[in-house]
Amino acid sequence: MARVVPVVLGVAFGVSFLAPATPAAAHNSLTGSDPRDGARVATAPAQIELRFLAKPAPATTKITITGPDNVVAGGPPAFDGSRVRVPFKPAAAGLYIVGYQLASSDGHPVKGEVRFTLTTGTAADPSASPATAGGTAPTAAAG
Repeated sequence: MARVVPVVLGVAFGVSFLAPATPAAAHNSLTGSDPRDGARVATAPAQIELRFLAKPAPATTKITITGPDNVVAGGPPAFDGSRVRVPFKPAAAGLYIVGYQLASSDGHPVKGEVRFTLTTGTAADPSASPATAGGTAPTAAAG
């Protein structure tokens, strides 16, 4: 009888590892964006697009876009299936942060951000990155 228990437990463990975890499937997540996270963009896009695993509910979804000096650079989001598009209104060259917050179908909150850099435009702080005569800012060497 003692030999039967380890075999039964081994079979039970093996089966539990093969079964998918169904509660996690209800959680939504970001699957992509345009511009992508970490991108350096020379031309400002007319809109920012976020793509999710599942269709986000407009009532529980909040998208914010902030640029240099925390200037708001987005408008109201438009929902199209699992995609959310936000009009982009850049103020200056620099880092832009697209923050998102939504609820999954099981109520689990999902938060995150996408960061990209707009490389052209008027610098937010001219003393931090002086322009050269050619109109481009010099790149500082990493040190």
